[in-house]
Amino acid sequence: MFAGTSLTAGLGLEPDSAYPMLIQRKIDSAGLPFQVVNAGVSGETSSGLIDRLDWLLRGTFDVFVIETGANDGLRGIPASTLKTNLETAFDRIKSKRPESTIVLVQMEALPNLGAKYTSAFHAVFPAVAKEKGAILLPFLLDGVAGRRGLNQGDGVHPNNAGERIVAANVWRGLEPILAARAGKQAAASPGR
Repeated sequence: MFAGTSLTAGLGLEPDSAYPMLIQRKIDSAGLPFQVVNAGVSGETSSGLIDRLDWLLRGTFDVFVIETGANDGLRGIPASTLKTNLETAFDRIKSKRPESTIVLVQMEALPNLGAKYTSAFHAVFPAVAKEKGAILLPFLLDGVAGRRGLNQGDGVHPNNAGERIVAANVWRGLEPILAARAGKQAAASPGR
């Protein structure tokens, strides 16, 4: 399950070109037994994630990937609010699906809000991941943010070339998690 903003939804791209669907191709190529659900919503903040979390938790999943915060940063929402929302999301996911693995994607705030804000915003992600026992992936847009040739005309959302880099960024951290879970599932069902 991928929950996130327009970056996860694939705003401006064909639905099968959004990075979660590129991850699905990598999963299939690796022969792993997982199906991707892209639950990205354009414009979503961390509060919006909380608002729809009960609906998302009705689905089945082994791994829940959270990409949120970009819109919080654009709106200057306090880092403390983002942290509280992430903690709430983690607690609700673990309460409903204690066996699931939660993966948090590092996001960054734009520098125009000042060094104090960007530093506090950045620090939220490793702090929550450590506190809640989640796996932290590197910055989603590493190698893509700020590069004109890798983004659409808005300068914010990756184009197809940028999206392939985003998928590679996520896959580096996600592949070992999925491989380990597939191994545990196979060990639990030796007759498969």
